[in-house]
Amino acid sequence: MPTPDTVSLPPPASAQSTQTERLAAALATLNDAQRAAVEHGVGAALGDVRPLLVIAGAGSGKTSTLAHRVANLIAQGADPQRILLLTFSRRAAQEMARRAGQVAAQVLGLRSEAAPALPWAGTFHGVGARLLREYAAQIGLDENFTIHDRGDAEDLMGLVRHELGFSATTKRFPRKGTCVSIYSRTVNTCAPLVEVLAQAFPWCAEWESELKRLFAGYVEAKQQQHVLDYDDLLLYWAGMVAEPALAAHLGARFDHVLVDEYQDTNRLQAAILLALKPDGRGLTVVGDDAQSIYSFRGATVRNILDFPAQFAEPARVVALERNYRSTQPILDVSNAVIAAAAERHAKTLWTDKPSAGRPQLVLVPDEAQQAQWVADRVLAHREGGLALKSQAVLFRTSYHSAALELELARRNIPFVKYGGLKFLEASHVKDLLAVLRFAQNPRGRMAGFRVTQLIPGIGPATATRLLDAMDTAADPTAAVQDFVPPASAQVEWGCFADTYAALRAPTLEWPADMGLALDWYLPHLERLHDDAGVRRGDVEQLARLAAGYASRERFLTELTLDPPEATSDRAGPPLLDEDYLILSTIHSAKGQEWTSVHVLNVVDGCLPADVAQGAQELEEERRLLYVAMTRAKDHLHLLVPQRFYVTQQSARGDRHLYAGRSRFITEADAARFERCTWPPPPVQAPHVPAPAAAIDLLARMRAAWR
Repeated sequence: MPTPDTVSLPPPASAQSTQTERLAAALATLNDAQRAAVEHGVGAALGDVRPLLVIAGAGSGKTSTLAHRVANLIAQGADPQRILLLTFSRRAAQEMARRAGQVAAQVLGLRSEAAPALPWAGTFHGVGARLLREYAAQIGLDENFTIHDRGDAEDLMGLVRHELGFSATTKRFPRKGTCVSIYSRTVNTCAPLVEVLAQAFPWCAEWESELKRLFAGYVEAKQQQHVLDYDDLLLYWAGMVAEPALAAHLGARFDHVLVDEYQDTNRLQAAILLALKPDGRGLTVVGDDAQSIYSFRGATVRNILDFPAQFAEPARVVALERNYRSTQPILDVSNAVIAAAAERHAKTLWTDKPSAGRPQLVLVPDEAQQAQWVADRVLAHREGGLALKSQAVLFRTSYHSAALELELARRNIPFVKYGGLKFLEASHVKDLLAVLRFAQNPRGRMAGFRVTQLIPGIGPATATRLLDAMDTAADPTAAVQDFVPPASAQVEWGCFADTYAALRAPTLEWPADMGLALDWYLPHLERLHDDAGVRRGDVEQLARLAAGYASRERFLTELTLDPPEATSDRAGPPLLDEDYLILSTIHSAKGQEWTSVHVLNVVDGCLPADVAQGAQELEEERRLLYVAMTRAKDHLHLLVPQRFYVTQQSARGDRHLYAGRSRFITEADAARFERCTWPPPPVQAPHVPAPAAAIDLLARMRAAWR
């Protein structure tokens, strides 16, 4: 039986085999529900396909199903140029396109190198950036706009915040990062600001009118500088297709639109899809409402719950219920947890995978004992032949693993904890990219402000004077050449001005730009950082990556939308070990799987979190526990400490709380687990009679001081 996300290819086509036979061989690897999703509507005229919702349970082969559907469409005559495939990461889009191309090539009898390409496979944000640049003239955008990452967006918000006088208020005004979070949530949820403040930022509610002024100034500053932030890529795309003529034109470019992880979409993304395909024909969405856990990013479970009824001709719903990952006892307890959800698309996961015993529900006194139990069990699994890498410990919030990390270090058990700083957050990477961004878009004040202050003798006042001059100049490059810096910066300024002019030259061919920028920046890197040798490796790696992109604009766009995870200088000491345990928040674990999974703090106050008060928040917490449980293949352990600590709650420091088992594990559900208490009750000591003669110890104590 194939693993759920593995595309099983038929044997190489013989000269005698027909395309029909090759297609049948490719689809023979699918189960009945997968095949129903793959073949839906393909017999009809292409471009006239009823909408399809595939409810893909955890471990049910979602990726393989979607890849086979794309391949089947191509094999039946669909034009790959007219297929839009939307995912939530560029890597996922590339992998999906690769798998679909493999299957399609086999069915069509082509060599693997001639597999059909999917030029419109990408993330929502990536495709949005591409379309906005293509239609820039029609919607009033400068086609050379640059894209701000989160750090740049916060810096620009902070600058506008200061210019409006909000940094000098006598009362606490939200910091720039909080302001960007409020703005982003308002954009992605399509909700009024007052509602967003009341639900997610109640302490900021008194600043509603000031925040409106701030956001208006922020939008104006972006437009003046020809920049978009991450949220604008969806907001402008949605605004573009809100115009009926543009929406019809865009929708006509694609016969088929397929969306992965639909439960993670926000209202803007749903609006874009409905504008492209208002009748739903040719639209396929795949996801699992039971795994919708990203409302803090603006995602809404309503998109997938309401999808079937949004069209005049209701969407067909196909549920993938066969699980290829977990044992049936694990699926039984997981099904029981999600069955109590207030609203859901019905499905019951099942498998024919042999069982390795029931999952465990482990009662421990506190977090220290929880850590000891987990470490003991991890080592026991390891001695039983289970590598540390196939074991994971999951938790609701990052600090929940603190006690466990100490215990693992004490026992010399290596581990990797998912999370941490992103590549684009490192100062040296931001510096080099700012050089390229400033050359790409001379109106981009944040990039220019950063780059010019790398030059010794140039401070904020001088940088502002330069940028003001560039804003009013017909030729920004000439403004740089003509600018008169302070005397202490004249030599270095000449080098920069020459480099900037070279970067702006229309005859310059990519990636020579990167070489010019790197040559100028490296001396500054050496001067600014004690660990320049390590940081130099990052920027040189960035230069090597540049060769894989077609242009400077594509490089800057793709790196912003899909950045690498870590940098050399921030990665910590190398992990020189044969193996390591995985520690991860549940959110970071989505989409992953391990042979053994431990879930910490399955108690009220942690799962669900104590901040989850409303009905919708509690429902998402239930889904979060379900996601954690369905990561396990063979061994699942839920830990229930009777006492746990809550940090930073008051000036008195940490406090501990007593809590019972999570409300999501009812008594009936608990009966499906192997229940155990640790440590076990102490063995009753044998009775020893008291000595016959008693002593007056109190009298002796008094007598000692007489």
